[in-house]
Amino acid sequence: MPVPEKDLSHYLAYLLAAASRNMRMGMTQSIGAQDMTEEHWRILHSLSDERGRSMGELAEEVLMNHPALTKNIDRLVAQGLVHRAADPSDNRKVLVFITDRGMVQTSLLTHGVDAHHSAIEEALGKRKTQQLKRLLEELIAGSSQG
Repeated sequence: MPVPEKDLSHYLAYLLAAASRNMRMGMTQSIGAQDMTEEHWRILHSLSDERGRSMGELAEEVLMNHPALTKNIDRLVAQGLVHRAADPSDNRKVLVFITDRGMVQTSLLTHGVDAHHSAIEEALGKRKTQQLKRLLEELIAGSSQG
């Protein structure tokens, strides 16, 4: 069996996965709330405009597959942070809405997320942070086109 010529850290996919993992771990620590994860923050932040979302729309927006989103929504419902309701324009469709308690929690979590992002910007520098964001946006746009 041939031995790979390159180690994993040579591949962009590996580096992106490692950076994502480190980012998520750091955000979870910065959030500092028990039973709250970076995924919960993304869901709550998305819903904080109080427009409500279908599960499909929300899954797309928060970058989660449907089973994982359903599990997380169930947890947030149990904590009183979100609730489900029938779509007034189509009773067959269920929308997810943030509660008042969820709005308060979102604000608290966002302070931790902002602090984590500030620490990253301080470590990299403002210019490099902006370059990294721009490069990631270009990579995302380019990879979604084909």
